[in-house]
Amino acid sequence: MPIKVHDLKPPRGANRRPKRVGRGIAGKGGKTAGRGTKGQKARDTVPLGFEGGQMPLHMRVPKLKGFNNPFRVEYQAVNLDTIEESGLDEVTPEALHAKGLTHKGALVKVLARGEITRPVTVRAHAFSKAAEAAITAAGGTVEKLPLPWGDRRPPAKGNQFANR
Repeated sequence: MPIKVHDLKPPRGANRRPKRVGRGIAGKGGKTAGRGTKGQKARDTVPLGFEGGQMPLHMRVPKLKGFNNPFRVEYQAVNLDTIEESGLDEVTPEALHAKGLTHKGALVKVLARGEITRPVTVRAHAFSKAAEAAITAAGGTVEKLPLPWGDRRPPAKGNQFANR
């Protein structure tokens, strides 16, 4: 018969009652109750993690981890099946926005999910290789739009407190 979690219990003698200190001079652990004589630590006033007024370790160590790349480029993905369903022959970011498929001013990247069966002209900021191949195989044309910041890296997002 397999053992279950509710059958588990500690072995005999493993669970000892805690030592009751500070209960008079009769037994061991009376008077100063194992705290020595005088001083801050004898008086039950030291908060956990207190370092004598020095900035405690749990406050010295930064909380947030990781890194946010201020130059990250966010594209809005548009798949081939979305282009097929839209019925557009001329696919541009403006036309996609007019149909409610992208946000205003979004950088559009065409991805290859789904199939495209008709020739379409697609203008976007980026294409996956598979999407580009599928569009040209269907008799369409692919036109890569320039990025708004030119051939340099994009402007930094965030402020002086980012990545600290």
